[in-house]
Amino acid sequence: MDRILATDVINNESKKVLLKGWIQNKRDHNHFAFIDLRDSSGIVQLYINFDNSLLADTFKSDCSIESVISVEGTVVRRAEELINKKLDTGEFEVKVDTLTVLSKSDTIPFAVDTDGHEINEAIRLKYRYLDLRRKRMQDMLKFRNDFIFFTRSWYQNHGFIEVETPLLTVTSPEGSRDFLVPSRLHKGKFYVLPQAPQQFKQLLMVAGVGKYFQIAPCFRDEDPRSDRHAGAFYQIDTEIAFTNQEDFFQEMEPFFIEITEKLTNKKVKFKPFPRIPYDDAIDKYGSDKPDLRFGIEITDCKYLKENISLNAFDGMEAMKCLIVPNADRFDRKTISDLGASAINSGGKGLAYILRDENGEFKSPLKNYLNDNIYQYLMNELHLERNCIMFIVADSYKLTTKILGEIRLKIGDILNLRNKDEIAYAWIVDFPMYEWSDDLKKYDFMHNPFSMPQGGMEALQQRNPLDIYAYQYDIVANGLELSSGAIRNHESETLIKAFEIAGYKKEEVEEKFKGLLTAFRYGVPPHGGFAPGVDRTIMLLRDEPDIREIYAFPLSSDAKDLMMGAPSEVSKSQLDDVGLKINV
Repeated sequence: MDRILATDVINNESKKVLLKGWIQNKRDHNHFAFIDLRDSSGIVQLYINFDNSLLADTFKSDCSIESVISVEGTVVRRAEELINKKLDTGEFEVKVDTLTVLSKSDTIPFAVDTDGHEINEAIRLKYRYLDLRRKRMQDMLKFRNDFIFFTRSWYQNHGFIEVETPLLTVTSPEGSRDFLVPSRLHKGKFYVLPQAPQQFKQLLMVAGVGKYFQIAPCFRDEDPRSDRHAGAFYQIDTEIAFTNQEDFFQEMEPFFIEITEKLTNKKVKFKPFPRIPYDDAIDKYGSDKPDLRFGIEITDCKYLKENISLNAFDGMEAMKCLIVPNADRFDRKTISDLGASAINSGGKGLAYILRDENGEFKSPLKNYLNDNIYQYLMNELHLERNCIMFIVADSYKLTTKILGEIRLKIGDILNLRNKDEIAYAWIVDFPMYEWSDDLKKYDFMHNPFSMPQGGMEALQQRNPLDIYAYQYDIVANGLELSSGAIRNHESETLIKAFEIAGYKKEEVEEKFKGLLTAFRYGVPPHGGFAPGVDRTIMLLRDEPDIREIYAFPLSSDAKDLMMGAPSEVSKSQLDDVGLKINV
């Protein structure tokens, strides 16, 4: 008899069937029992009659939860009043004739019939093979498979070819710490695991590959966080020859629209995606990855700063505010919590002015307000009835940062962040450089391989902080999905860009010898990006933590709690590569 899957019982009424799977649950009713049998397709109920003593003995002695069993029996339709509408197979059950325990399970450390969020993460990761049995995680694995399959099909159908690039390469200054791989054949020298295939994909452009992609593993020794996995992650590495920024956007937007609306029930809010300059994003949303599902924007209120005689506002570089509707939703505790959040972010506090439904103004600042200010609030800032404005005064950078964070909290309070909607956008015109107070030098704000707007002339004649790059991010719902750029394909311009960031010409030529040599033999203008596979799936599945997207993730402190990594290695292994441990 051939095995069928649990969900196949709906097509096999009155037939003898063979099923194999795990015991999800069991119920003993003295004279008979039920087992919920789970396999990769779903769950079906088994009925066991204790008139069969062999079945009864096996059930009572060996059928522990999560044991693997094989059963033969007949598919029967359940009585109308006994139908389980929560199951796809709920109209049927299997009346068991024979039951064999293939593998008895010890008592499991946690239940696998919940979504798992209530269980300590460390325990879940230690027993990840059990955690993956739960339906939510099985659905995640299937969705990830569908995502990768869709991605490869879409790219290949749009003229891209997939090329694998090396996993052992040379170190280069790309922004994060490398993972070092000591060489046995060349003692004292090291490979590194690639932070990204950046140079290789540019070399493929030199090689004449017109449209390249790769589901690429990347390795960066960075501290993990809820949207960044420790150590390794995957990205859809993408590069196109003879493209410019707008052409690239138009070519890639359909991918995000289709993967969203074909793999999920979510809708894309904007088609085409908005193009927002970096400076505008910071000024309006306090973030370079704004959530555009709702429209509350940061507003300048310099007039208040100039006309309120309050020591706390003296000497502040900027004063900005958020005008928020539904003021009745902001009770004293909610306002206090938002103020505490502002202080925790480094600010001095959060002021507010509330205009109630009767048009009356209420505020801790009321003693400092006058008729001119009230007219300004109503006519210029449009503070309408039942609205509240939250005010921050500090440096420009801190003011926008705090209000950006407050804006997201307000979006949650007012339920404005629609989970059924994804608001993609391009953030463009990133500054090429930023000043590093720690290093006391200019540093690249983003990808150092970006083409500066204005090319070599801009690098030679402008203040570095006034130079913008053909650098862009694609963002959605408050997440950065990818950074990208039109690349700097001119050798001398690339060298000059690194010189401004403190690298000597000789150092750049040595670090990027392969790339710069290739550029001498004809290189097309090119650009690309590399959307994070894991972060995009996290977005599409509404998961709060990126570790939920991996089959076998590292923990929040970068450990493999199941396998025991990182671990010590033997002296002989160290001797093979000429290393000694000095800790």
